[in-house]
Amino acid sequence: MKNIVVIGGGTGLSSMMMGMKKIKDVNLTAIVTVADDGGSTGRIRDVYHVPAMGDIRHVLCAMSLEENESLFTDLMNYRFEGEEDIGGHSLGNLIFLALMDTTGSFMGAIQSISRILNVKGQILPSTLDVVTLYALMQDGTLVRGEKNISTVANHIDKVFYQQTITPYQKAIDAIEEADLIIYGIGSLYTSVIPNLIIREISQAIYENPCPKIYFCNAMTQPGETDGYTLEDHIRALEKHSFKNPVDIAVFNESVIPDFVKENYGKEGSFPVRLGKESHPYDIIKRNLIYLDEKGRIRHNPDAVKQTVEEILERV
Repeated sequence: MKNIVVIGGGTGLSSMMMGMKKIKDVNLTAIVTVADDGGSTGRIRDVYHVPAMGDIRHVLCAMSLEENESLFTDLMNYRFEGEEDIGGHSLGNLIFLALMDTTGSFMGAIQSISRILNVKGQILPSTLDVVTLYALMQDGTLVRGEKNISTVANHIDKVFYQQTITPYQKAIDAIEEADLIIYGIGSLYTSVIPNLIIREISQAIYENPCPKIYFCNAMTQPGETDGYTLEDHIRALEKHSFKNPVDIAVFNESVIPDFVKENYGKEGSFPVRLGKESHPYDIIKRNLIYLDEKGRIRHNPDAVKQTVEEILERV
């Protein structure tokens, strides 16, 4: 039985876990950022002073083994209309908040929802602290709050927390026991790196000699990774963690239709390219994406599953 730890947040991590939960004979652990401060999650966080639960909610739904998974997921992600009172809130966030009250803790809420949804594996926050993510831009501009980082038309130099963060010990334990560590698909600076800049998290990853895998995004993200190559993504990981944090990089080679590239280009998003430099890591190229009914690029959970299974056989 192999222990796989996936580190990230947002919808990218959810797509990965939807596929990876189907892998046989593995113990899955998702370590999820709690730096989100936008939307319903941000409002609850500010009022009740609790860690952000939005990304964790998405991953809980993705890792559900229930036959009625889509019904539960639709309910958990249901958003009330309006902007006042419960308007704009996700039903799942309100259920999460109620379970925090009835169980007495953030982890109690996660464990309760895990039982209800019959979740495969465990979902752990990287910290139980209420954190605020900052970004220092290359021109010296300082941006406060995860939701604001991608709205600034500038290049990110680094992201950080101003306060000392206490890691969640069970997340450290999971990393120490991992046979494979994966940096998940997702926003580089606001989903993946917020976990790595907790010093003890990076230290535990560094000290574990197991293979480290990076699933690179298919498209650049406006305000975060404009113009980034695969190599630029990994350099950012290294800058925020330790030297040579990646052993294998997984790169999307699916052909993206011209009309899709044009639509994304209007939003300032372009396919991530491979640089021409040599690499201290292996690169695996796979067809990882599909188009949803609206023509938006989505990662294929089954393609992720197959790629991880290949890597497990290799290592």
